[in-house]
Amino acid sequence: MSFERSFKALADPVRREILQMLKHGKMSAGNIANQFDMTQATVSYHLSILKKADLIWEEKEKNYIYYDLNTSVLEEIMVWFVDLKESKQNE
Repeated sequence: MSFERSFKALADPVRREILQMLKHGKMSAGNIANQFDMTQATVSYHLSILKKADLIWEEKEKNYIYYDLNTSVLEEIMVWFVDLKESKQNE
């Protein structure tokens, strides 16, 4: 996992909104795109960034692509934050 890619992906509000939507379960690319006032290509770009950061999974079913959260990467980030906070408190 690359923290740099993860933080870059999380820096954008659209990508954070996509992650919020996926916390309720997997969604198709089309359903995700319908939630935004932007082109399908722009949403695909955001999904690609999230996928490269390993924050989401991609699953192909017939003619559809579904996306879901990769919670293991999110857990690693949270562990890092907690460790950072605990280190500061122990000084």
